[in-house]
Amino acid sequence: MLTRWQVAMRGAIRFAQATLTLMAFTGIVVAQAADGEKPNPSAPEATERANPQPIVMSHFRPHDARGLNVFEPPKIEGVAYNGFQLVWGAAFTQQFQALDHENAATPVIVSGVNTNQLINVGSGFNNANANLFLDAQVGRGLRVALTTYLSSRHHPEAWAKDGYLLVDGSPWENETLDQLMKYLTLRIGHFEINYGDMHYRRSDNGQTIYNPLVGNLLMDAFTTEVGGEAYVRKGDLLGMIAVTGGEVRGQTLRPEARAPSVIAKLGFDREVNDDTRVRLTGSLYTTKRSINNTLYTGSRAGSRYYYVLQNTAATEAAQAWSGDVPPGFRDKVTAWVVNPFVRYRGLELFGNIEQAKGRNSNETVERKFTQFMGEGLYRMLDNRVYVAARYNTVKGRLAGMTSDVSVDRISAGGGLFLTPNMLMKLEYVQQKHKDYPANNILHDGKFDGFVVEAALSF
Repeated sequence: MLTRWQVAMRGAIRFAQATLTLMAFTGIVVAQAADGEKPNPSAPEATERANPQPIVMSHFRPHDARGLNVFEPPKIEGVAYNGFQLVWGAAFTQQFQALDHENAATPVIVSGVNTNQLINVGSGFNNANANLFLDAQVGRGLRVALTTYLSSRHHPEAWAKDGYLLVDGSPWENETLDQLMKYLTLRIGHFEINYGDMHYRRSDNGQTIYNPLVGNLLMDAFTTEVGGEAYVRKGDLLGMIAVTGGEVRGQTLRPEARAPSVIAKLGFDREVNDDTRVRLTGSLYTTKRSINNTLYTGSRAGSRYYYVLQNTAATEAAQAWSGDVPPGFRDKVTAWVVNPFVRYRGLELFGNIEQAKGRNSNETVERKFTQFMGEGLYRMLDNRVYVAARYNTVKGRLAGMTSDVSVDRISAGGGLFLTPNMLMKLEYVQQKHKDYPANNILHDGKFDGFVVEAALSF
């Protein structure tokens, strides 16, 4: 008799076979790129039957596969200013999850219930995620962006993620300003902070087409804050400084308990030739005090692995970050990260070397966490198919503990672009928790299994 694992695997294999067969019998006819567009060497080309909408805004990262490996919005003018433009977009993701979990924690009985007893998880579809994008070119060098989560793991209702004004050129005819804006970019509003490069490659609720795998990092540095950024770019060099309110929402109460966050970034990004690209950036984030800092818990959409290593009382709202390792720096935090990226033809290598120190408001001593991640992928068949693997490890001390804990995650899989807007992904993931106390639910905790993810973005 087949186990549920075997049934799930057979279903995933049959789906992949059917999709590959469909691709084999579908003629691929290359369409011309829209005027001003430069082909992305990592993206599948458009076809006569699947041609994404043309890019009509300057300094814009497309929401589809043309946005792969685009980090900061490009400074080089690719599309000329042609007056006011309004573009709606959306991103949708649906998952099928088949994960098992286990632990070896000693029972902790509260009101007759073992709070270290893991909830029973089975194979099935997770709730669909969706994002809505509104982008407007309101003047020469002036662009407005707004993202709304229509459905997320943590919130079934629609709510705004961020909204900001990007100033990348002068709307006035002034020679001095025109020369200055060749190198300067400003962003003002409530935006996804530019700490590190992983946030450009991670899954953001329904927008998962940039992530070659399903999961994000164990220590997931992603949040939105209110403030302003200033970029200086010349040739291959990038510099950025930002000041924000230090929290995920604007706040005027309890000013004695809050302080601004300062974010800085330096980088080098060079297209050596058509086959080779090299990028290296370093980022810093620091704040002296916060009521509720969310640098590592700002992904309000939640993690990509549902209910893993949660107890029988788990709910989506309360346990949305299952599988993540939040260090718990809600008051004070200083973090830095270095991100190398290399592309050579179809091969891409990306790394994340990170350290964070901080504490909660009720702690007197700072704690430290370190994180390492290495990822490799290879694109083939005109970028329509790729295989990928990632190793991620975190080590540090959680609040209330007297020694460090560590977590390791290995994930591997691949994807198939049906069109530049549509992606099917399959990932195998294995995660292990080490050195947690015997009475902690994560003591010798681990989960593993498969996740299939379908993404559509335009």
